Order: sequence, then C-alpha cells, then structure tokens
Amino acid sequence: MPEAQNQNAGRDDSAARVRWLGYGACAAAGCLWGTGFYFGKIALREMSVAHMVLYRFLFACVGMLPAVLLQRGGGRRWQRAEMRILLVSAMLGIPIQFLLQFHGLARTTVSHAALMVGTMPVLLAVAAAIFLGERLDGLGWVALVASTVGVGCIVLGGHPASASGTRPTLTGDLLVVLSLAIALGWVLMNKRLMDVHSPLAVSAWSILAGTAMLAAWVFAVDGPPPVRDVSLTAWLALAASGLLCTATTTFLWNWGIHHVPASRAGVFLNIEPALGSYLGVRLLGDRLGPLAWLGGALILAAAITLTTLGHTPTPEVVLE
Repeated sequence: MPEAQNQNAGRDDSAARVRWLGYGACAAAGCLWGTGFYFGKIALREMSVAHMVLYRFLFACVGMLPAVLLQRGGGRRWQRAEMRILLVSAMLGIPIQFLLQFHGLARTTVSHAALMVGTMPVLLAVAAAIFLGERLDGLGWVALVASTVGVGCIVLGGHPASASGTRPTLTGDLLVVLSLAIALGWVLMNKRLMDVHSPLAVSAWSILAGTAMLAAWVFAVDGPPPVRDVSLTAWLALAASGLLCTATTTFLWNWGIHHVPASRAGVFLNIEPALGSYLGVRLLGDRLGPLAWLGGALILAAAITLTTLGHTPTPEVVLE
C-alpha cells in the first residue's frame, strides 16, 4: 500500500508540474503576442498590410524549419481526414485571420487593437464549452469576467487619439474582433489535431501550409513584396514578429493548451491587450488613464487566481 501511495503521489506531482508548465507556456505566448501589434505598426510604415503579413510568416517558416526536420520520419502518420482539418485550420489561422487583423490595425491605434483582443478569452471559454465539452467552474468564470472587466476599464481609461494624432476607428476595431472570432476555429481545430499529433508537428505544419496559402494570395492580388526600399528597422521588426510573435508563440500556445483546458488557458490571452496597450503608451504615444492601469491589474489578478486557486482537470497525455 505505501508503495502504491508513493506512486500515486509521484504521478500527482508530475501532473502538477506539467500543468504549471502548460500555464507558463500560455502566459509566455500571451506576452510575446502582446508585442505583435507594436512590431506590425513599425513595418506598416513602409509596406502594405498584405506584404507585411507575408514577410512575418516567411520569417516564421524559417523559425519552424528545425521543427519540421526533427519531425521527419517520426511520429504518427497524418491521415487524409486530419490533413483536411490541418489545411482548413491553417487557412483560417493565417491568411484569413491575420489579413483581417492587420487591416484592422492599419485603421486604428496599437492600444485599441490590443484592447480588442480582450474579447478573446470569453469567446474561447464559450466555444470550448460548446464544442469541446470542457467545463469551467464558478471561479474560472469569475476570473474570466474580471479579466474582461479589466479590459473594459482600459478602454474607458483611454483617450481617443495618440500623441501622433492617430485615431481608432470603428471599422478597424471591428475587423480585429472579427479576426478573433475566426481565430477560434484555428484554436479548436489545433486542439483536436493535438489529440493524435504532437504540438510541435501541428504548429510547424500549420504555419508552413498557411504561409503557402498566404503567399499565393498576396502574389496574385498585391504582387511581390518590396525588398530594396525596406529599412533595417522594418526588417528587424518583421523578423521579431515572425520568429518571436508567430513561430515561438504558436508552439508555446499549442503546447500549453495540450496540457491545460483551452477554456482556462484563454485567460492568458488577456496578457496581450495589457502588454500591447502598455507598449502603445510607452513607445508610440498612446494615452491611458488611471482607470486603464486598474484594468491591467484586474487582468493579472484574474490570471493568478485562475492558476493558483482553480480546479484543473488532469492534463492529457502528450503524444510526442
């Protein structure tokens, strides 16, 4: 009996460590995603939305090449039905979502675009409950509501224009929200694929397939992207947005939601509007008042409460 109890305790400790690592991966992804609008705004000064998004994902593909090489000859073979899900997921998650999102960014401020992301956790929790059968307890819903109220405080505490004179528009804000609704399909389909494939494989092949679709669309509609007239600052912003804000975040997020429920991981998406709005204030001249800073505190408090006090189901087995 003592030996069996020790084994059970060991499994519980291991499950707890994996759970914390999963939350940590989601939190890291949320932080890196929070810089994406800032880097995108820098690149948009010198090129169109379509060309900026294409360069971002070309850099992301470079970051994912080692993952593709590591997966060659290993892991479970992809079935035809799984490949169809992967292609639909890649189409929704890359060309459609990101073109809409950055067309929205081009029509609003960095802080406002980042704040719109605050609607994503509630959308994700509801979608996970409907489509994945996940259950979020009372504390989880309180945390999600608190984080969303925090985003509302940030919005109410903001000023209509940045120091540079850039003003948010309803069209830009709604395009960002629409892109988030489409992103739900990407999240839920990736969650399904990771029941049978590793997060590394799903992340890598999703980015490669989506980038191929994006390149075909951009070259057909907007022509080849500029090369000679792009400054070093823009190239560095594109590289950071591709390698850090796309390749790294996609893997971290997929790995994280493979080990914790998507409905609970969703609260970490609210780190993105908090950090994104902060970067807009500090680096691009956007303005946020005391109420906005209170909102940021609510967001972080909700994330801490959810992970330290909430009940989390046993994580799934990783299929590496």
